[in-house]
Amino acid sequence: MNNRLPPAWSKHIKPAPAPKAKGPILKPMLNLQKANAQSRAQADDALLKQAYTHQQAKRLDEAQDLCLRVLARTPNHPLALYILGTVCLGYDDEMALRYFARAVGEDPKNPYYHLSLGEAYVKVSEYSPAIKHMQYALELQPGLVEALCALGRVYTEFDKPDMALPLFEKALKINSDHPKVRAGMAGALSGLGRMEEAAVYLKEAIERRINVPSAYNDLVQTRKFTEEPEELQSILHELGNPKLDSEGAQQLHYAAGKVLNDLKRYEEAFDHFNKAKQASGYKFDIDLYRRWIDSLIETFTPDFLAARAGYGNPSEVPVFVVGMPRSGTTLTEQICASHPDVHGAGELSKLRRVANAIGLKTSSAGNLKQPVMSITKDLSRTLADEHLSYLSERAPAALRVVDKMPHNFEMIGLIGLLFPNARIIHCRRDAIDNCVSCFVLNFSEGHSYNTDLKTLGLYYREYDRLMRHWNKVFPGLIFENRYETLVEDQEAQSRRLIDYLGLPWDDACLRFFDRDGSVNTPSRWQVRQPIYKSSVKRWKNYENEIQPLIQSLGDLAEI
Repeated sequence: MNNRLPPAWSKHIKPAPAPKAKGPILKPMLNLQKANAQSRAQADDALLKQAYTHQQAKRLDEAQDLCLRVLARTPNHPLALYILGTVCLGYDDEMALRYFARAVGEDPKNPYYHLSLGEAYVKVSEYSPAIKHMQYALELQPGLVEALCALGRVYTEFDKPDMALPLFEKALKINSDHPKVRAGMAGALSGLGRMEEAAVYLKEAIERRINVPSAYNDLVQTRKFTEEPEELQSILHELGNPKLDSEGAQQLHYAAGKVLNDLKRYEEAFDHFNKAKQASGYKFDIDLYRRWIDSLIETFTPDFLAARAGYGNPSEVPVFVVGMPRSGTTLTEQICASHPDVHGAGELSKLRRVANAIGLKTSSAGNLKQPVMSITKDLSRTLADEHLSYLSERAPAALRVVDKMPHNFEMIGLIGLLFPNARIIHCRRDAIDNCVSCFVLNFSEGHSYNTDLKTLGLYYREYDRLMRHWNKVFPGLIFENRYETLVEDQEAQSRRLIDYLGLPWDDACLRFFDRDGSVNTPSRWQVRQPIYKSSVKRWKNYENEIQPLIQSLGDLAEI
């Protein structure tokens, strides 16, 4: 949720000027029209200020209703459109895009509108238009620190962290206490593997009392602890702050848990991870998800796919690395992307956007056949060609472009329709290890299945059920990359991976941890190290605490 709105209301809400007295030549009707316009503008201002208050307090329905009242009376009011965009951002990013675009159309010289439109494009992994609008915001207002930080974050995510650093340096000179500057600088440095430098900026943020919980959580990710750091007692002290909100509590509990896990104080660590989950308040409807998996299996049958042979584009460029989060997807991408002919694009939301646009989403559980049947041969080619152009923006010369969005395991049927020759690498890991590794990390609300151990185990069973289906309907297509096999014999499994991609072997793939470029997932520290085996059977450290998970996994739990 983006709670930022332009700080100076007077710059964005412009009441009509009071009419100047011109003597008796003014017609009474004209005076009445001006008075009505002024009255309406003042009423709009009052409603939008209320909407802003509701939006800040996350009373989103109330904020939306007030904005819609303004638009009903004053169509295309730019600030009403803008606030609606901020309300939608995070739960309906496509709608947020449309509102921000309309606001920009009505007030094209407003830097805040361009900035927020750019941020909405980032949400859907459309980096080129995001960069364009953020750069234009900076043309309109060169010292806009939020735009400098936003553009820096985009460059970091777009695998151009070197371009991000000077933007954060400029922002730091303008406002050294801005909450996003040091965190952004640390993120860019971490993406480059410069962990010690990143830690310096995070410690400065803590000293200045800037976003302290988040800074502590980022700081403890920059290294592995072998002895208790002074930060641990500081984190525990911060948890006693009576003014701490639930989001801050989450961050601090995760930070404490991470340090204690490193120190092998497992019972204490797991207590903090549990408290972090409780602070999140996330809920997940496992029954709805189960019905959606049922629908996918019933829709994408062998007969359905055989009838659509020849759909899509035969390009071999797309590579999809899928699986549960924390199953080795980042490690797999880094090995592949170390090959000179392969580009690692990170986690892209493009495929999910296509799926949502045609109605292939969880809320449509039980009724997927109609949206999938709407994909004609021509449409499949159009969608595939557009996707390939999107990939080409990132690496026009690459023979393979890797999208490592783990949850694309749900989209393999759609991938089969659009890219019959795509490579799909399925990362699989010991089920208990995989789930424990998910549970101890601070995932977003989009991963709310991760909030309690029982639901997490049931979700894993649905993932496993769907992957077994895809292997039946796409026999021989999906390469299963077992995490334990990879860490046991890195070279042999890496050679199999590169061979599956249809490329000649390159020794650079053995030194993936030396690869240039940014890494922006929770695995960013690990993938800067040579392969290690300490994560295998890690769950045994928490055996007493995770019995609800083991029970819900059932026969998938390898005890």
